[in-house]
Amino acid sequence: MKAIVVRAFGGPDVMKVEDVPTPSPSPTQVLIQVKAIGVNPVDGYIRSGTYARKPQLPYTPHTDIGGVIDAAGAAASRFKKGDRVYAHAVTGGGAELAVCEEWQVQPLPAGTTFQQGAAIGVPYGTAWRGLFIRAHARAGETVLVHGASGGVGSAAVQIARAHGMRVIGTAGTEDGLKLVREQGAHVAFNHKDADYMSGIQAWTGGRGVDVILEMLANVNLDRDLDILAMRGRVVVIGNRGRVEIDPRKSMGNDGAILGMTLFNANAEEFREIHAGIGAGLENGTLHPVIGQEFALADAPRAHQAVMEPGAFGKIVLVP
Repeated sequence: MKAIVVRAFGGPDVMKVEDVPTPSPSPTQVLIQVKAIGVNPVDGYIRSGTYARKPQLPYTPHTDIGGVIDAAGAAASRFKKGDRVYAHAVTGGGAELAVCEEWQVQPLPAGTTFQQGAAIGVPYGTAWRGLFIRAHARAGETVLVHGASGGVGSAAVQIARAHGMRVIGTAGTEDGLKLVREQGAHVAFNHKDADYMSGIQAWTGGRGVDVILEMLANVNLDRDLDILAMRGRVVVIGNRGRVEIDPRKSMGNDGAILGMTLFNANAEEFREIHAGIGAGLENGTLHPVIGQEFALADAPRAHQAVMEPGAFGKIVLVP
């Protein structure tokens, strides 16, 4: 079978498509015929060797897939051959076939495409964990999603709106702003406007924002603290450098800065996250947006695209 193989950490060009042996599932695993592969910024960080978690070389990148069950181990009974599924936290997802533990696999509703299935794991899992497990967001609260036109951002907008929150989203292009509104944001602001944070504060009537999902903390974090409501929470999801903040801004309103990574989710959180996401897929409130598709051999281009500004939906590879 064909698979992406990384033999040395570095730029996107270190990824090569090679012929590798077809994997066989253990008794607790399933074998998935991969129809689509999600591309996330963290995939690029890992490939570059700059991420805290480094796989042993050589390795096959990507952890989010959509596909069809091809075979199951003797102790794996939830799925049968031909079932449509999506899977998250897969080891070696960037291939024509992939094995994973049965607990990592979820049913893919009939109305959800394989490309959308590949867009669920990291983006929707991150958004769900940030909103509900880290920030304990509640219906009626106001949520600001920075970078709301990207994969995690659009997922967060959909989830927050479906759960009764007042949703503010930001983007950097007119197309991005249109997408943010289409996904359910009550209002969208262009983060390239110099005074957009003042506009957000004014939109809340001066009360401030209860929860902020922060995708670029090194740029926004200090300003986030200016618009936090009483007992507001900032969840840091993305960061690309150091930042200086004034902690006094968080003292008067009991504000909190919370870090997170989806890799820290335990088994109980994993079940909660995907039970909620699955229900949203079934009832139509969650619908991943696909921005670009690339062939497996074009993985280097996809890794470049996922790091470019002006994110618009999810990037996927199609074997």
